[in-house]
Amino acid sequence: MSDELAALIGAEAGDRAAEWDLAGAIPPEVLRGLGAKGALCAEVPAEYGGHGLSGRANGELTAHAGALCSSLRSVMTSQGMAAWTIQRFGTRGQRAQELARLTSGGLAAVAFSEPQAGSDLSAIATTVVDDGDEVVLNGRKVWSTAAAYADVLIVFGRYRDGAAAVVVPTDSPGVTVRPVAQPLGCRAAGHADVDLDGVRLPADRVLSGASQSLGLLTTIALTYGRLSVAWGCVGIIRGCLRAAASHARHREQFGKPLAQHQLIARHLSELLVAEQTASRVCEHASDRWDEGSPELSGAAVLAKHVSAGHAAHAAATAVQVLASAGSVDGEMVARAYRDAKLMQIIEGSDEICQLILAERALEGVA
Repeated sequence: MSDELAALIGAEAGDRAAEWDLAGAIPPEVLRGLGAKGALCAEVPAEYGGHGLSGRANGELTAHAGALCSSLRSVMTSQGMAAWTIQRFGTRGQRAQELARLTSGGLAAVAFSEPQAGSDLSAIATTVVDDGDEVVLNGRKVWSTAAAYADVLIVFGRYRDGAAAVVVPTDSPGVTVRPVAQPLGCRAAGHADVDLDGVRLPADRVLSGASQSLGLLTTIALTYGRLSVAWGCVGIIRGCLRAAASHARHREQFGKPLAQHQLIARHLSELLVAEQTASRVCEHASDRWDEGSPELSGAAVLAKHVSAGHAAHAAATAVQVLASAGSVDGEMVARAYRDAKLMQIIEGSDEICQLILAERALEGVA
């Protein structure tokens, strides 16, 4: 993790997460300031204005942000997914132009899900149609994290005989962005639905300019997202562990600190086990990322599933330990309780992750 970037994120989000959560928004100038310093997609290579962090270092930075504010971490995940998709599928010119935008204050979101295409992304109905030197997009996207802040969207849709990812400026005619009202978790992450009504763009907005496999496109982007969410969940667990341990050490009941009551001590031990387990599985997946291992996709699914489950349990446990002190809207553990539940749904629900892991378990079995 970059100490400089960690300090920058800490300075911006350290005591403002509750304020942002209750307001349902992060001030755009904060996001643009962090983006201009490369903090929102720190893994982007230095040649494009990023910091070139390794998978492990970027993961630890993500966890650091997640411990402070899951909404900010969600924006980082969105920006990172957009940047990673451009890195993998963009031409040299597209990478130079679009990545420079994302490391100089521009904000991006990724648009996958649709009303009938959530867990089943093969049901994506958004179309990208050639029209001379232009393409025309039609469709509707839902729950696109950070879209309410974004200057550009990476829109996934059907194109020619396969699919494509298209860089769509949000101020293009035909693009309508509608923020999701009162989301359960990560309230300040800028979740929004997006309507694409005859959006006409130059053909060079299509990344790589050619039809790709829908499965390949979505898997590559989702792998980044799953690993980022997993590290964000590590951050949630670390925040909950610190809050619960501090409360248990200082709060007295029946003449002694809560931590000296065996049932509370059990809660603390479970929080520590959750933090260690989630950290190790995320480190394993990030090491596969840095190695360019073919095991990365499966490792990212495992990390996301394990970490999200532990985060949800850890947040519930922390609320139990803090009791009324942790039950006020906006407080860290109350916020974590809502945010962690959302982590069990986004970037592959628990059920989808389990199906993928079951397929892995069956591989090689006669």
